[in-house]
Amino acid sequence: MLFYVPELPQELILEILSWLPVKDLMRFRSLSKTWTTLMFHHAFVKLHLQRSSKNKHVLLSFYQHDNAVGNWNNVSVAAAPCSIHGLLENPTSTINNCIRRFSKTNIVIGACNGLVCICSYFKTDDYIKYWVRFWNPATRIMSEDSPYIVLFASDYENEPYYLKFGFGFDDSSGIYKVVMILLDVQSYKRETRVLTLGHSSWKKTLTCSVFPLPYQVVGQLVSGTVNWLALSSIGDGPYGYQWDSVTIDELVIFSHDLKNDTHRYLLMPHGLLEVPPREPYLGVLKGCLCLSLDYKDTHFVVWLMREFGIEKSWTQILNVSYGHHQPRYGFPLKFMPLFMSENEDILLLADEVGSQFVVYNLRDDRIDHIHGFNVRSYSYFSYDYIQSLTLPY
Repeated sequence: MLFYVPELPQELILEILSWLPVKDLMRFRSLSKTWTTLMFHHAFVKLHLQRSSKNKHVLLSFYQHDNAVGNWNNVSVAAAPCSIHGLLENPTSTINNCIRRFSKTNIVIGACNGLVCICSYFKTDDYIKYWVRFWNPATRIMSEDSPYIVLFASDYENEPYYLKFGFGFDDSSGIYKVVMILLDVQSYKRETRVLTLGHSSWKKTLTCSVFPLPYQVVGQLVSGTVNWLALSSIGDGPYGYQWDSVTIDELVIFSHDLKNDTHRYLLMPHGLLEVPPREPYLGVLKGCLCLSLDYKDTHFVVWLMREFGIEKSWTQILNVSYGHHQPRYGFPLKFMPLFMSENEDILLLADEVGSQFVVYNLRDDRIDHIHGFNVRSYSYFSYDYIQSLTLPY
């Protein structure tokens, strides 16, 4: 006996599809060309993004040795969009199941609305050439190379560690932007170059007085701005600074507004009374700026700016003793926060010295459990990530 299946109205089909995970939608691509066309229409992509589950995934980036030799020539850059549930249950297995490797001449410079921005570079004796690509891990679509920006050593400090990169989305215009901050060696000015997704050239948008930007290369995206740690005084000049001589009043956050291409400085927490023994790390937890630091080499402290731009909203969420596991001299922070649970009771940390993941219970102020790192991996960083249909072009 045959049953009649009525054809559903297109509006109802769109409504149903808009609530499905990206993984399921990708399976439907082979079933219907019409559905595939509908799924990648800009209006549906926007609707699906609005309805997608937030705070369910995180993007991890790190370095990984390709074999047991363990030298720089055998290192690759890894990116892994992971489910938070999987990371809490078994971090190593979860990462292994979703990892993608890039050559060591790549830098993950951010994630936004499901798009990941990868910066690549090619170096000669006279210049370094930079370009970016946009990658959607959920749909497995990668853009072509962006326009190049070529920096000659006679004009700019062009090594990657002298440059700063950021990636974000301007809600007012609906466009994605890549930000690069340069140091002009002739004028001692900082220049900002911006590349808009889909455009054919980098645009110079801002020049400001020189100021040192500490070690961290990648800026953090919050509320339509990209943010880096900075020093408000040039101290030892534009090429460097002595961390031991930095005062707490000089330590600020340089915040670039993606909508207006302007900048401002944000202050440190009022409760931070002295400069940490090593440079802090500026990250993002649950969409808020997060400042991680060592206190007197005895404690690891994490501050959260709960309302962006409001200095009084800085809140200390973690202050834990290192016990017998102090950071090694010359190394970065012992711990790196990767994500915090929705109800703020669990914090996942990467223990760089112990080569392990630490699941910390904030409510009970104790370690729940630990897991060893993936084989020969280090320098873990995290970015807010959501699975989406956003097209990388």
